[in-house]
Amino acid sequence: MQRLPSHIAIIMDGNGRWAKEKGEDRLYGHLHGVESVRNIVEAAAEMGIQYLTLYAFSTENWDRPKYEVSGLMELLVDTIRNEVPTLNKNNIKLHVIGDTSMLPQEANYELTEALQETANNTGLNLVMALSYSSRWEINNAVKQIAVDVKNNKLKSDDISNEIFQRYLTTKDFPDPELMIRTSGEYRISNFLLYQLAYAELYFTNTLWPDFRKENLYEAILDYQGRERRFGKTGEQVKDEEATG
Repeated sequence: MQRLPSHIAIIMDGNGRWAKEKGEDRLYGHLHGVESVRNIVEAAAEMGIQYLTLYAFSTENWDRPKYEVSGLMELLVDTIRNEVPTLNKNNIKLHVIGDTSMLPQEANYELTEALQETANNTGLNLVMALSYSSRWEINNAVKQIAVDVKNNKLKSDDISNEIFQRYLTTKDFPDPELMIRTSGEYRISNFLLYQLAYAELYFTNTLWPDFRKENLYEAILDYQGRERRFGKTGEQVKDEEATG
């Protein structure tokens, strides 16, 4: 418990395939994926994880069939509306990253309400990546920096990693230490490309609707078995741990 990652990011993949295996519509898989979200959020809160980021909907997902996108948006609205009392009960603070201007008006309304209602909670920070893509985020950050340099609010010589991070949607959160992707795919899929620079990556064949607390524990145990060197040698890391 002393070596838990403070920030876990998850690419929740496999809802459609899970539904197809059961002869059901893709939306059936998304519906059951919500139960996995509840289970994993609960587990993270119980363990004392500080940040949990879930990749719920990418900007590329807008290109999916209209019926699926429409159904996902309805599910999003209903889920947010229904889960706020539970978030408050468990002291969980909700955050959203992504281009939310693309979301339907009703979804944005429910999101705004949920953000306000959970703003004072001090437990787990639940970050939902909605209509998010890392390239969009980086592109947007560069545009904002260019504007500030043009308006003399920032000098180009002062731009550093620390300055750049202030322009990202994740500026208020530490970088993830563990990234989990379900369903057997070995891709990051335009998710937190800048922030995952030193994250441990964990891939599992388990489809998201089947992913439960036990699967999360397995991922964390795997993470704890790794040596995080950040470019240093193993000997340097051990010396630092021994002295400090």
